[in-house]
Amino acid sequence: MTLLKPHNRWIALALSMCLLAPWTVQAQSATTPSSTNTSSSTPKVRISTSMGDIEAELYADKAPKTVANFVQYVSDKHYEGTIFHRVIPGFMLQGGGYDGQYREKKTRAPVVHEGRQALAAGLKNTTGTLAMARTNDPQSATAQFFINVVDNAFLDPSFQSFGYTVFGKVTSGMDVVQKIRNTPTGTGGPFPTDVPRTPVVIQSITLLK
Repeated sequence: MTLLKPHNRWIALALSMCLLAPWTVQAQSATTPSSTNTSSSTPKVRISTSMGDIEAELYADKAPKTVANFVQYVSDKHYEGTIFHRVIPGFMLQGGGYDGQYREKKTRAPVVHEGRQALAAGLKNTTGTLAMARTNDPQSATAQFFINVVDNAFLDPSFQSFGYTVFGKVTSGMDVVQKIRNTPTGTGGPFPTDVPRTPVVIQSITLLK
């Protein structure tokens, strides 16, 4: 994809399509996130990747269902061995849904969209924030997430759009984010563009006590 500035509405839509999960729907469990301990309003996680570690805080007080959903996937070790399958240097890094062979991992039922609630609480798609990826159905986010590498205000909820739910922010390891951001990309698996030529593997995501 040729990188374009997102001030134009059509271009913004084209970029946001990069955050859409595949239309192919896998079998999903009807189970909901269990009562994994997210009693702290800002639990923290470590995202260990093949290019280094990233730590982030999660805003359970501002996007409680989204954080509980993410933490449950962390507890279930869902993210181990997944990859960042879309990397657009002027936009974001997306991962958490595919393994190294580009096989989509089974997920639970979608989480309720909390974008407007999170925005009202002050969470915006700014540089270093974590947000949920989804299809064009606002209520379809499951496990895939993205890290904004620039300010992406056009992804915030508005009167016209549900936007994308922000639920966390990188607190350390932005140098790793920058390394991933600048990795060469091309075709990979079912994706025609924006796939790191050397796979960027999420080795684990762990909840920090």
